[in-house]
Amino acid sequence: MSGQITAVRLVCGVDEAGRGPLAGPVYAAAVILDPARPIDGLDDSKKLSEKKRERLALEIREKALAFGIAFATVEEIDQINILQATLLAMRRAVEALPVQPAEALIDGNRCPPLAMPARAVIGGDALEPAISAASILAKTARDAEMRRIHADYPHYALDRHKGYDTAVHRAALEIHGPAHFHRKSFAPVRALLNKP
Repeated sequence: MSGQITAVRLVCGVDEAGRGPLAGPVYAAAVILDPARPIDGLDDSKKLSEKKRERLALEIREKALAFGIAFATVEEIDQINILQATLLAMRRAVEALPVQPAEALIDGNRCPPLAMPARAVIGGDALEPAISAASILAKTARDAEMRRIHADYPHYALDRHKGYDTAVHRAALEIHGPAHFHRKSFAPVRALLNKP
């Protein structure tokens, strides 16, 4: 098996999930697909139903040559800003791969500092299957974490909006105030914290 892997030039796709929400970590995943085991239906995770994402995530974990999933914490987001925290999560995801790829394809227009050449691909989650796979793994891992937080803090309805800035989330914030998993550097949360 290892002989087969080294004979192929390994390229990983990298994507994030959770840049925009008011709560929770930002996640990233890196995936090296196996050309011998194609996965049908890969797409930008935002274009897929939750059910299809979860099914594809299982298939990716089973069929990919390698994958890594990582995150940056709410504290890191507040300390270094969401862009830098996203790049940090991406770097951690690539470093979590059990094998080092020859190149990393990064969704978006910025690349994290990596030990191998990296190329930014705008709209890559819809163009590059490996980035689509990373998008799906990052999104499903983050959703699972938000459901886990929801179990302890059901009054924020995180299972419904996953921490995004929705009317339901805003209403819960007004009633209960921000919790430790809210991003204090994000304007709507900061405004509530600064209320007299």
